[in-house]
Formats: sequence, C-alpha cells, structure tokens
Amino acid sequence: MEKQFKSGFIAIIGRPNVGKSTFMNQVIGQKIAIMSDKPQTTRNKIQGVLTLSDAQMIFIDTPGIHKPKHQLGDFMVKTAINTLNEVDAILFMINAEEGYGKGDQYILDRLQKVDKPVYLIVNKIDLVHPDKLLPLIDQYKDKHDFTEIIPISALQGNNVKHLLAVLKDQLAEGPQYYPEDQITDHPERFIISELIREKVLQFTKEEVPHSIAVVIENMEQRNHGKVLIQATIVTERKTQKGILIGKQGTMLKNIGKAARKDIENLLGTSVYLELWVKVKKDWRNKQSQLQEYGFSRDDY
Repeated sequence: MEKQFKSGFIAIIGRPNVGKSTFMNQVIGQKIAIMSDKPQTTRNKIQGVLTLSDAQMIFIDTPGIHKPKHQLGDFMVKTAINTLNEVDAILFMINAEEGYGKGDQYILDRLQKVDKPVYLIVNKIDLVHPDKLLPLIDQYKDKHDFTEIIPISALQGNNVKHLLAVLKDQLAEGPQYYPEDQITDHPERFIISELIREKVLQFTKEEVPHSIAVVIENMEQRNHGKVLIQATIVTERKTQKGILIGKQGTMLKNIGKAARKDIENLLGTSVYLELWVKVKKDWRNKQSQLQEYGFSRDDY
C-alpha cells in the first residue's frame, strides 16, 4: 500500500516584528527571510518549503500588517491580506512580550471573513514569565474561534516541532509541489538582495529607515568558481547615501563584508561582492520604480 503524502500552503500573518521571519528560518533551517529589529522588514510574500518523508509544507511569510504611509506600504498590506484566501491554514502570530494591540484587532476583523483553520501562535515565550502567558491566551481566546493556540519561541525553537506536527496532521492529501532539496520559490537574486538589505538595516539602525531597496545589477561565475555580484543600494535622500557609504567608505565595506558571508553560505561558493549607492528621490511613491524594484500591481 502506497504511503499517503500530505501537502499544503500555510500563511504566517501578524503585526510587524512579531518574529515571522525568524520562525520561517527556524523551520526551514536556513536563512531565506531577513531579520531585523525594525518593523515591516518583509516586503514580499516569501515562500519557504519544508519537505518531510510524508509531507510538504509551503510557508508564506507575509509582510507585517500596519497602517500604510506610502504606496509601498499599501502594497505590503494588500499582499498580506490577499494571502489569506490562497492558503490551507493560517498562523496568526503575536508577540508574547507586547500583548494585544490595535493592529491585532485589524487582523482579527479580517480573519472573521476567512474560512480556513486559524492557529494562534504566541511567539517569544522565552521573553516572558510563564505566569503571564495564560491571561494573554485567555484574552485572545475570546476574540476568535482558533483551531488551536500554540506558544513557541521561534528564536530558540521551543515547541516548534509540536506546531509542525499539528499542522501536518491537519493537512489534506496532496502532491509534492517542489523538489525535496528546494527550500524557497524565490530566485537566488531575490534572496541575495534581501540579505544585503538586512545588513543595511542592521548596520545603519535608525539612521536609514525603510527607504532603501537593493537591486542586483549583475551576477556571473568567474574563474575557479568564484561568483561576482554587483548590486546597487537605492535610497531616497543624499544624506542617507552619505550614511550608507560612511567615512572613507567604511560603512559600505562593513555592510558588504557581512552580506558576503551570508551569500557565500547560501551559494556554497566564494563571492566577490561590489556595492554602489544611488539616490532615487521618493521612490516608494512612484509606481514605475516600485515595479522596477519588484513590487508589481499584479501582486495585489
């Protein structure tokens, strides 16, 4: 008798900075979604593929839902909301340390209109005292009929295996959508641009907000297997360009050095990374530039 194979698409949704990308990377076992302590880090739907002997789970890490302030923000929110109708299950993730907020109610109102299993995932339990968890869970339990409530620590991996077992049990029989060695549906260029953007956010902190994009201009194999990557960091202001380059180019060198390590881990080969900085004023509100940098109206 042939072994039953299960598969399904699972959306991870929640306010900005609740740990969605950390959870995705923990599950997949490799960095495919960028992490930052700044909110609204994820901009596109990032699909991570977990293949087991008897199941395949495709996780969609959606942008954090927030009140949009520009066309890019509008794109991000619509992308996250539209995902809810395309999946087999929804993980509504909250930050145990922050608790209930207005942004959660915005999401809960939309979940009322979705006929899918919704799991409440209470993340970052390693940051709170266990006594605080039950009152928090009770507060959310009254706001939606959740299929199950599961506390986890995505960073430390606490209870993540249990969550995966619960999800696998719920999945219907289905095909293997992706080869077993594929961990994401995004091309390498996209992942590489995101890894560079992560380092920009890490090194510049509050000095350069989310007004940056990273464009891979060229990627080619050189002698002895080394890969040449040429990328442009796009920002909105000249002052931000100065911060990104730094005194005698030190900031850009540090960003490139840190990004190169992650890119080499991703590609499994040596990398020569060249970075430039370009100013494109108010690019987040210009449709032509949003499309050029990968944010298409077709996605929402």
